[in-house]
Amino acid sequence: MTRVPAPDRALGAVIGSAVGDALGAPFEFGPQGAFSARFPEPGRGREMCGGGGWDPGEATDDTQMAVLVAESLLECGGLDLPDVFRRFERWAAAGPKDIGLQTEAVLSSGDGWDTAAALHFQVNGRGAGNGALMRAAPSAVHFAPLGRDATMDAARRIAALTHGDRAAWEGTAVFHELVRVALAGDDPLTALPGTLRAVHPGHRARYATVLARDWHPDLATEFNGAVWPCLGSAVWALRTTATYEEAVRAAIDLGGDTDTVAAVTGGLAGAVYGIAAVPARWTEALHVPLPGFGGRVLHSAELADIARRLHG
Repeated sequence: MTRVPAPDRALGAVIGSAVGDALGAPFEFGPQGAFSARFPEPGRGREMCGGGGWDPGEATDDTQMAVLVAESLLECGGLDLPDVFRRFERWAAAGPKDIGLQTEAVLSSGDGWDTAAALHFQVNGRGAGNGALMRAAPSAVHFAPLGRDATMDAARRIAALTHGDRAAWEGTAVFHELVRVALAGDDPLTALPGTLRAVHPGHRARYATVLARDWHPDLATEFNGAVWPCLGSAVWALRTTATYEEAVRAAIDLGGDTDTVAAVTGGLAGAVYGIAAVPARWTEALHVPLPGFGGRVLHSAELADIARRLHG
């Protein structure tokens, strides 16, 4: 592993996730290889191209919800689940450009923070999307000092606000733990066996499959908008590349839910390689609108401040 100070890894996780989101957004639901077809030579610039309704460098609901979680953690001095849910509701009611169908249904149901996702899952039987995983980089940074059990528990509780299927909780918990390991300067890939042992037994086999060394996203049996192939694709991208930029490019080139797969990959790769590995030509254009919060738009400097405060 590269010798990178922990604070730089924390910035890499938070900003790296946001950058992956903004890079991947214009290619969402497109074919495999579209990013490299358009930008065949790494490092030439203009990759923050915008498109598909997104301005160049504009982050999607993935990062918007991540910021809401982060600011709740900071302003409440820890995890206040009702507060997080209220922020989500306020944001959803403001009509963001993009919001997952499941997340929108839960947040607009009028049900309480502690019942809305569970009731939605009871009725619809669907709750294993990647919408909780996509927003987890800031909370992973915040809870990392508390150790494996605490960080995985916090991930599950935050995920359960919008996702009633435990599969979504477990995938988010795995992500939290892998970021924790990376922030400590260790290799998250070598931590996978121990992490899997901490996954709920009813979901362990599914995650063991997609996190295996020989798994490839082409082997996925579901669209990568589901939580387990999304996480598996991110780990695959980290495993098969050697830099932050290579990992994010590989994630976007998978096609499908490119913004979220790249956000998850960017969070992991940013935690491994640190903020210095995230190209400045990408962070300069990055901006995060927050519908429902007074027209606020955060840029890289604000995200860096959030990451530093979360890391402590």
